[in-house]
Amino acid sequence: LLNINVGGKSFQIAYKVLAQYPITRLGKVALYTDPVKKLQLCDDYLVQKNEYFFDRDPSIFHYIFHFYRSGVLWMMDEMCPSNFVEEIEYWGIHLKYSQRCCRILFEEKQDELNEYLKIEKELEAELEPLESGEQFDGKFLGQFRKMVWNLIENPYSSIPAKIIAVMSSFFVLISIVGMTLSTVEEMKNKTGKLWMEQMEMICAIFFTSEYLMRLISSSSFKNFLRAAFNAIDLVAILPFYIQILFENLEDGDMQYHEELHKVENVSKLGKVLKLIKLMRIFRILKLARHSTGLRAFSFTMRQCYQQVCCLLLFIAMGVFTFSALIHSVEHDVPGTDFTSIPYAWWWAAVSLSTVGYGDTVPDTILGRMVAFVCISFGIILNGMPISILYNKFSDYYAKLKAHEMSQ
Repeated sequence: LLNINVGGKSFQIAYKVLAQYPITRLGKVALYTDPVKKLQLCDDYLVQKNEYFFDRDPSIFHYIFHFYRSGVLWMMDEMCPSNFVEEIEYWGIHLKYSQRCCRILFEEKQDELNEYLKIEKELEAELEPLESGEQFDGKFLGQFRKMVWNLIENPYSSIPAKIIAVMSSFFVLISIVGMTLSTVEEMKNKTGKLWMEQMEMICAIFFTSEYLMRLISSSSFKNFLRAAFNAIDLVAILPFYIQILFENLEDGDMQYHEELHKVENVSKLGKVLKLIKLMRIFRILKLARHSTGLRAFSFTMRQCYQQVCCLLLFIAMGVFTFSALIHSVEHDVPGTDFTSIPYAWWWAAVSLSTVGYGDTVPDTILGRMVAFVCISFGIILNGMPISILYNKFSDYYAKLKAHEMSQ
């Protein structure tokens, strides 16, 4: 018998049993004749008891001991997968010796744990800034840039930093309100336009100052340009300056265009200008920098993109299927709106979403039966992913808030 001591508990295993598994650690101890090689495999050797000592977990070794006796590696649900894998790798035993049912459950639990750890790591990275204050040590104007970085990137560092964060959200809301009011007919007079232009100028100056402060406090220009939030900040201020540029071009070239009878180019310029003004709506994305809820929503969409894509695929399949069915049973009805399958796509999409505008409805009994099946399928389809997405969103939101409070 081979005498071994694992974490203070003694075990005895027959040499002939260990010899059946020569690639395992204890199998090598049993087969090696060189004492030096044997001592390299264990942590210590007790000469008085002729006992090999291993400083490992004795509770898990019970399963290893049972494996040598029965040839089957058993696993319990309450064991930590990472710890168990580490232990059996130390003893040189492969998971293939376990029963298939146990191995499937163990691998599922292991994948679940790995996914959980991955999400936890990504959640922590979501709140961690791209840079830290220590990166400015020893650099040009390091102390000044570090102070600016704390003001802009770390709202909890001081009261002025918190005020700047609140002002950033306030100016985003003011900018969105101003863009909304500029489309109201009563605000299109000369006084209203003047107020809107002044409000837009103040917001643009603040956003530009904020962007320049972030640029100054960045330790790496390349990483600064790659950051998604910085790209959003750039998109938020570009429309204002592009609008000024286009308006100057329009005023300067008006006489030239009229002389050449190419006023249509000026109208095209106006359409481009309207499109650029519409880009200001992206400023609302700046709120995600200071909103845990928006970050949690974005993180949920990134983590659940497979479920979302699957849902869109099911919707597309439903639209094509039910539009073809409703066209086949309604196309002969006089005055029908289902003159072709593409014309029926809108009805199928509205019915699947259970919105039901009522602008297009079937007239025949068979068509109404198809509509009933379409609506029923839409209810089931919409109910499937909502609980999954909401549960994950609430879970991620709670974890983000916990990480935020701990920081």
